[in-house]
Amino acid sequence: MAFHLRGATDQDLSFARSLTFEAMSRYYLQYGLLWSNEGFDVAWAGRENWLICSDDAVMGFVSLSRDSRALYIRELHMLQTCRGLGAGSWVLEQMALKAQALGLLRLTVFKTNPARRLYQRCGLIIVGEEDCFWRMERVCQSS
Repeated sequence: MAFHLRGATDQDLSFARSLTFEAMSRYYLQYGLLWSNEGFDVAWAGRENWLICSDDAVMGFVSLSRDSRALYIRELHMLQTCRGLGAGSWVLEQMALKAQALGLLRLTVFKTNPARRLYQRCGLIIVGEEDCFWRMERVCQSS
């Protein structure tokens, strides 16, 4: 299956917000955190957002930010029916390529989220923790 990224627009906000809520609501409940649609929308507006696609079908999205040292994956969510097809691994490799100019790819993941295993298989290691999150990173040097 071939995957590609398509730049997300404001018309994709509702899809991204509902997918994120669906994927993350159990962790918010588990850790006593409050979901905010408004908070999601503000974060979306300040980030680089991409739809993950196969042909014309949207499978999920990835949301990014960066600083002088790292590319940060802020959100990475796949539709339930599109999980396990290799798109998540493909996206992580694409993000590692994007991160080469900066040196690091970083993300945080809820400690109980099984996606941590995917991140580890794709070369991210746990470098710290904050409350209910693991901080993970991968060194991405251009050769």
